[in-house]
Amino acid sequence: MGLLVLTYSATAPEPGAAVAWQAAAEPLRDSPLASGGTAQLAKCGVNEWQRPEPRGKGEGSEDPQLVITSWGYYDPGPKMPGELRYTVRAAVRTDNRPLVLDAPVAEGRVTLDFYGPHGEGVRASARGLTATVVDSGPTGKPVDVPASGRFRVDPGEQLLLEVELPAGAVCPGHDLSDIGKCSDEHSNDALDCPTLTLTLSDPAIRAYRAGTADGDTAASFSDRLVAVFPEWNVDQV
Repeated sequence: MGLLVLTYSATAPEPGAAVAWQAAAEPLRDSPLASGGTAQLAKCGVNEWQRPEPRGKGEGSEDPQLVITSWGYYDPGPKMPGELRYTVRAAVRTDNRPLVLDAPVAEGRVTLDFYGPHGEGVRASARGLTATVVDSGPTGKPVDVPASGRFRVDPGEQLLLEVELPAGAVCPGHDLSDIGKCSDEHSNDALDCPTLTLTLSDPAIRAYRAGTADGDTAASFSDRLVAVFPEWNVDQV
């Protein structure tokens, strides 16, 4: 699994672009995943904007911040143990003060969405997932939960997370091996490649953003971290 390196274009794709994904004969319905969470198959082919509408104050702030660092799939092949896995790695960072997150991190409150290029719409979508804290090694081994039952992110440090995309959340016409492929495999233009949105929520995120605000004001802050890669309208985040 490696970092997907793209060349950014100055022009963002129009949300109303032609949709290449062909709708199924019958509307698809969301369905539970065996590993936990829900496959949002009803979104397949939907050409929505990749960054969801904020659901509270502070969601566009860079403190705390969720940053997607890599995504990709691993296929062990017929002679090696294990199954094909598609994972996304991200980092939680803070600037001003420590952020303490209960383990498991954002249990059942993680969402992954893959969008195809040129108005193709959603290629895969799952909600209700859980992030795994991993080390910085190339294979991203899970980190033991501290005795406190919490992970602490200090200013200037980062907490590395891994989220696995279940195969059942991939839309018809795609599979885990091709959801990350560009429309032109030889292109180095981000417009030809998919966009990934990762969100996670935790009450500690709201408390961090609210700081010393009173109870009524604190409730107006968002408890969600959102990361989009590549991010098109950065000035509007």
